[in-house]
Amino acid sequence: MFQAILLFLLGFVLLIKGGDWFVDGATGIAHRFHLPELLIGATVVSIGTTLPEVMVSAQAALQHNSGISYGNAIGSIICNTSLIAALTVAVKPGKVNPKTLILPAGAFFLSAIIYSVIAYTTGYFARWTGIMFLCMFAVYMFLSVKQMKNQDPEEDGTGEEDEEKKELSLGMELALLVIGAAAIAFGANLLVNNGTIIAAALGVPDSVIGLTMVALGTSLPELVTAITSLMKGHGALSLGNVIGANLFNIVLVSGMAMTLSPFAIPAEKTLMGINSSLLIDIPLMLGVMALLCVPALKKGRLYRWQGILLLCIYAAFTIYQFVI
Repeated sequence: MFQAILLFLLGFVLLIKGGDWFVDGATGIAHRFHLPELLIGATVVSIGTTLPEVMVSAQAALQHNSGISYGNAIGSIICNTSLIAALTVAVKPGKVNPKTLILPAGAFFLSAIIYSVIAYTTGYFARWTGIMFLCMFAVYMFLSVKQMKNQDPEEDGTGEEDEEKKELSLGMELALLVIGAAAIAFGANLLVNNGTIIAAALGVPDSVIGLTMVALGTSLPELVTAITSLMKGHGALSLGNVIGANLFNIVLVSGMAMTLSPFAIPAEKTLMGINSSLLIDIPLMLGVMALLCVPALKKGRLYRWQGILLLCIYAAFTIYQFVI
């Protein structure tokens, strides 16, 4: 138990430092090639911070642990939106450019609706479903790169991209990106493995671990990146990272798990005789993302009340998982 706590703390340190390096590298590249930070966040940074979810879900799928594969992806989306994005919005609400938000948000809701339809009609995710989601991931990356090439960096709409001197070489920025991603992935792995050991020692049920401990553990890179981005004045990078990471949790994380080992939606927990996943988890996943994205798409800005409301929702969700 003592060793698990020490490794847990080491993982947290690696996440903090890795997040710092990763943000420096990503924003440096964005400025060097005059790319909008929101789109950089929704692609490069999102892939880096989603690596822990990919590794955990792939490992769980190979071990035929559908509860972890499913709970990790859905729980991470809920955590990313109602905790991480919520903190960002509550601390620093502001303007966003709807044009740069349309692609990642639209791709998320399309994939989430397809995911939900399959969940409610069959309750089973076959291998072809995983392959379809992985193809959607490839198409999204292609469209994102194409959009970034055509995007005017002044249209980011945040007023955050001040001119900065390029103090680092391109090689150093790429090195920071790679080393930061590796530190994030390794640190998150330490947190997940040892956090799960600690949770099990405290008697937390397995059905709850995937949606809470593992989801929070693998979402810590997004949290660290969001906090680091805010401290460095790159709020658009943080928002883009969260939205992109949520999309990747469906098309990449779940897609990989389904392809490796098809699984049915876990039915370990019920509410009023109905599978809790169908009654709570999936509707909440869609609801919190709608609460985050709709005002941004319609009004072109985020409001502090969104962040506060989302934080309250996450607190209620966590209490529900452990109490009911």
